Amino acid sequence: MAFSRWDPFRDLLALHQRLDRLTSPDAPGWTPPVDLYETPDHYVITAEVGGLTRADVDVQVREGRLTLRGRRADTGLPCERYHRVERGHGTFSRTFELPQAIAADDISADLCDGVLTVTVPKRVEPARKVPVE
Repeated sequence: MAFSRWDPFRDLLALHQRLDRLTSPDAPGWTPPVDLYETPDHYVITAEVGGLTRADVDVQVREGRLTLRGRRADTGLPCERYHRVERGHGTFSRTFELPQAIAADDISADLCDGVLTVTVPKRVEPARKVPVE
């Protein structure tokens, strides 16, 4: 059995970070699973958001960060009527920092069969010759 020295400050910091996440304005009610992959010309983000409509989802880009937000409404049934609840309800927010310059004006988003697909084109900057003086 390995022993480690207890650090109360580390535990306090971890607790503080968890509380901050719970009380932030973007505190998630649920988190949709997301895949993020890269092609030579694009970044592609897919998120499973079953049961949401286009009006329930918001996609924003600012300063190289892409944010997905949405809300899945509760069914309205009283809690005692449920036998099992596994699907999350309420709001969600996911932010992704993209590592390269993007063409923000050409981003597209599509919602089909419960999967949100966001395609983010990379901005191609031509090589520039730097004069040596």
